[in-house]
Amino acid sequence: MKIKETPLKDCYIIEPTIFEDDRGYFFEKFNEKKFEELTGMNGHFVQDNISKSSYGVLRGLHLQKGEHAQAKLVSCLEGKVWDVAVDLREDSPTFGKWFGIELTAENKTQLYIPRGFGHGFSVLSETAVFSYKCDNFYNKESEGSVKYNDPDLNIDWKISDSEAVLSEKDENAASFKEKNF
Repeated sequence: MKIKETPLKDCYIIEPTIFEDDRGYFFEKFNEKKFEELTGMNGHFVQDNISKSSYGVLRGLHLQKGEHAQAKLVSCLEGKVWDVAVDLREDSPTFGKWFGIELTAENKTQLYIPRGFGHGFSVLSETAVFSYKCDNFYNKESEGSVKYNDPDLNIDWKISDSEAVLSEKDENAASFKEKNF
């Protein structure tokens, strides 16, 4: 697996080495020891989540706050998504910056999002199955969110506002200036 830095501090792209033949393919999706050696980051995950969504669904920007903060390793198992990470760590040199990447079942690329980041994705294919590996357990009382279309962040979601299918929680998320993180 190859690990590449993104423009955001501590946020990494993970590209697998894929071995293909006439039977199909094989790849190592994640190796905790190799990840920690290459990044210096903790790569121990305790919870896996899967979501399935249709075209235009936009989930985000979500995070867990305080002692329940979560780092995530995300990938698209079926279809195609535009995945976005936003650095919400006020002491970070990349605070308030975002990074987006297309994750697909075909490219098998993953994105590591450290604790203190907001995360979201928009579905670009008819449907998508999305995987989240988390390094801490979910806690409802520790949820935070930032409005997906906040003008201070100016995120390009690769779909129009009129195509975005949102949950009530995401429609009513706080602005970046409200610092619900």
